[in-house]
Amino acid sequence: MSQQAAPHAVLFRMPVALRWRDLDAFNHVNNSNFLTYLEEARIRWFASWGGEWVTDAMAPLLAAVQLNYRMPIPYPADVVVELFAERIGNSSVTIGHRIMSEEGATLYCDGNVVVVWIDRSSGRPIALPEAVRDAMMPQ
Repeated sequence: MSQQAAPHAVLFRMPVALRWRDLDAFNHVNNSNFLTYLEEARIRWFASWGGEWVTDAMAPLLAAVQLNYRMPIPYPADVVVELFAERIGNSSVTIGHRIMSEEGATLYCDGNVVVVWIDRSSGRPIALPEAVRDAMMPQ
């Protein structure tokens, strides 16, 4: 059975320091860097939990990515990544994400990822670790 979490309760917020090398020929942040920003935010969030989210026996695996590009990110700009829980399943979570201007006036992208926790030896899904389940619920 899955639980529905509050879809707009921000569970993690991370400022992103844009780099000159993130730009493309059109003089804005290349679309592939959006995924890098989101990945960095997810890993930092996971590491902040204090509980076990990855071990020699289990690990998270990205199963799906949905990314809606809303506006190009100009350079320079102050942007943040926000993460929130959309769905908590038995072995997976759907993590919503947004990249936006620091003050929240401009939405550059939104969407979600599905992360499945697996047994490393078999590659098969396992029940979500308690640390994951706890982190997905707004405090």
